[in-house]
Amino acid sequence: MKAVLGNMRAELVGAGGVVERNAYLTKRYIWWDVAWFVWTVANTLTIVFIAKGIEATGGSLDVNETMTTLLIGAVVWAYLGILFEFLMETVAWERWEGTIEYTFMAPLSRAMHLAGQGVFAIAYGLVRAIFLFCVCAFVFFSLSIPDAKYFPAFVVLVVASISFIGIGMMMSVLPLISPEKGTQLGFVAQGTLLVVSGVYYPVSVLPEWMQWIAKVSPATYALDGIRKAILEGQGLSALWSDLWPLLLIGFVSIPLGLWVFQRGEQYAKRHGKLKRSG
Repeated sequence: MKAVLGNMRAELVGAGGVVERNAYLTKRYIWWDVAWFVWTVANTLTIVFIAKGIEATGGSLDVNETMTTLLIGAVVWAYLGILFEFLMETVAWERWEGTIEYTFMAPLSRAMHLAGQGVFAIAYGLVRAIFLFCVCAFVFFSLSIPDAKYFPAFVVLVVASISFIGIGMMMSVLPLISPEKGTQLGFVAQGTLLVVSGVYYPVSVLPEWMQWIAKVSPATYALDGIRKAILEGQGLSALWSDLWPLLLIGFVSIPLGLWVFQRGEQYAKRHGKLKRSG
């Protein structure tokens, strides 16, 4: 029993070390992060201003509701981008720092290594997403959302993060097996995931075959649940229809993502791709 607890403690300490290292790396490049956040705000504004443009051209719509719907889609897009970025750059960062071989030989299971990456990505992404929503909703647009319930929306996003991390693990194998183009392909996968999930429009407008894909996308349920909480003021009990699919997808995607990454790591080691920078 002592040995098991000792091993568990060592694994958790190792995962904490991964979180701490990523925090130091983020701090080192903090001004680049600030610059990218400004770019994210600008990109989000271009999306939300679509509602203003429709109103200006005489279109008939509830501008406040439409702007909030578009803003939620843009924030979730940005949040998923941050999670995928941190997970897919697991390998890229190690290559830049020249520590990839040391990290992959460290006395730490790959599950805890990726868990540390995921925990930091979620924490950083949540703070960034909340800040992005507040800046756009209340500083630039002064949106009126009197019925919004933010805590249930936050819970939905946290639960969705489990599924996102599992998918991110699968995507993070791409830079391992293709140092040249793997990262770019990962972001293609992110965009494809959101296209079928109704990021800026109802899933019902999609072709039927895309709607079937949307049923297995965690982003579909995350967007639906967050919009219900913020636009309709629904509580956690009413959001269970979105929460249980997220839990189920997370239960499947986490072990599957870990298995895929381990297979990619074995392939990279056999073919000498770990140390390659291009």
